Amino acid sequence: MTVAVTGASGQLGRLVVEALLTAGERPVAIVRDPAKVADLAERGAQVRQASYDDPAALDAALAGVDRVLLISGNEFGARVAQHANVIRAAERAGVQLLAYTSIPVAPDNQMILAREHRGTEEVLATATVPTVLLRNSWYWENYAAGAAHAAQTGVLAGASGDGKVSGAPRADYAKAAAVVLTTDGHEGRVYELGGDTALTGADIAAVITEVTGTPVRYENVAEADYAAVLGQAGLPEPVAAALADADAGIADGLLEVRTGDLAKLLGRPVTPPAEVFRAILG
Repeated sequence: MTVAVTGASGQLGRLVVEALLTAGERPVAIVRDPAKVADLAERGAQVRQASYDDPAALDAALAGVDRVLLISGNEFGARVAQHANVIRAAERAGVQLLAYTSIPVAPDNQMILAREHRGTEEVLATATVPTVLLRNSWYWENYAAGAAHAAQTGVLAGASGDGKVSGAPRADYAKAAAVVLTTDGHEGRVYELGGDTALTGADIAAVITEVTGTPVRYENVAEADYAAVLGQAGLPEPVAAALADADAGIADGLLEVRTGDLAKLLGRPVTPPAEVFRAILG
């Protein structure tokens, strides 16, 4: 069985390839720039070059592949069309299973970040290739910059109110994806994935306090004000707006996941938040 991972040089993709290598697989790592995964090639990954915008290259990259993980791209506004290119290439290649990294409750999720995931799931619903949806909640690593700043200032700003987010480290989502790619029985499944512990902004501030020894409090602000804070930190305006909107989505419970699916796929508890933040801030 041949397993492929698209976007294999990205933060999540690289971790999935590493998990597959650890499991004894020789995965296909599909990337735009092979030089970025030279180390994975040295460890046994088969590197194939293709971008989401190049159907011919995708056909070549997926030749002989049995199962593929489509990791959502990062070119906002173009992602549905790009993802459709991969899906159609998978159909032409006769792929037996296509897994896609989506977002919790995608059909009903009104967050800005959910729009293209919803569009991609609509394409997948009409695809002839068997699919499985990996609806990942938040990565704790998304708080890295904010947590570091909070440890310096004593304040963690956000717009999530008392809403809870079921975060987990990227490595746990990656391991779960590797399990889905290398075991049977996942065709047609929808996995709502998130950590075992859902935290509010105040809870996250308490975790940062615990791991750093520096008192940190959570300060809730309006969504527009939080977007301005993120913009002042150097994020482009559309990205700042999307992340502030995501915080508002957390306030509405859109990233709280109670299924336990992630722990079930891992066969163990999800890594505790304090352990993740200790590594982030180490």
